[in-house]
Parts: sequence; structure tokens; C-alpha cells
Amino acid sequence: MFGIGPATRIYLAAGATDMRKGFEGLYGLVRDQLQLEPLSGHIFIFSNAQRNRLRLLFWDGSGLWVCAKRLERGRFGWPQAEAGESKVVLSQEELTLLVGGIDLAGSKRRAWFRKVIGEPGSELAARPPRATTVFPGGVA
Repeated sequence: MFGIGPATRIYLAAGATDMRKGFEGLYGLVRDQLQLEPLSGHIFIFSNAQRNRLRLLFWDGSGLWVCAKRLERGRFGWPQAEAGESKVVLSQEELTLLVGGIDLAGSKRRAWFRKVIGEPGSELAARPPRATTVFPGGVA
């Protein structure tokens, strides 16, 4: 399968998507509608109008994955995009909640520090990690 690393971003497409779209159709939506690079290694998620089906597009470095889920009953609690936006950015935890059937509108993100990895101009990209030395009595 594929793993979600700390630099992997998760994008949900706002609005409804035709679930008959395959590799090329979803690739085109990411490129043209979301204005993102489909081969970036990020995860792109789409849903139909009834919100009972979703498709996931992911590039693993050697090929595209298209994964699908259909709910037998119920609907996904699809987040709303900001005015004028075509996408919603999710954390890994929010993706797990969404696929697990929990409505994100009722959840609240706690205000804690989360370093953005791979963003241009981020501190992590400009500064190497601090060296850690292990001594018999502890870490310095």
C-alpha cells in the first residue's frame, strides 16, 4: 500500500465529482480545477453529489493509485470550502475521521504547534536539525 508521510498533504475537492472518472479524468481535475500537481505525492480526494462515494488519487513515485469507497448506508460529512476556494486541506487525523464516518463540522481542531514540512520558506527547509548527543546519563 502507500504511507502518508509528514510532508504529504491531503486535498479534498469542493463540490461534486462524476465518479465515472478514472485516472485521466481525476488527474485533469487536480491539474485544472484544484490547480495542483497530480504527481506531487499528495493525496487528492473527490466525492459524488450524494456524498456516499469517494475516490482518492495518489502518486507513489512509480504510478498513480485510484482508490474508491462506497457506503452502503449514510453519507460522508464533507467539509465546506472557504468562499472562492476549490479545495479543502485536511490533516491525516481529519482524513481518518472523515473516512470513519465522523462529521468534521462538529469537531474542533486544537491550537497546537504543527511544523509545516516541505513548504518554501519554512524554518525546517532553511535550518538543519539540531544535533543530539547521547551520554550515559542522558541526552544533551
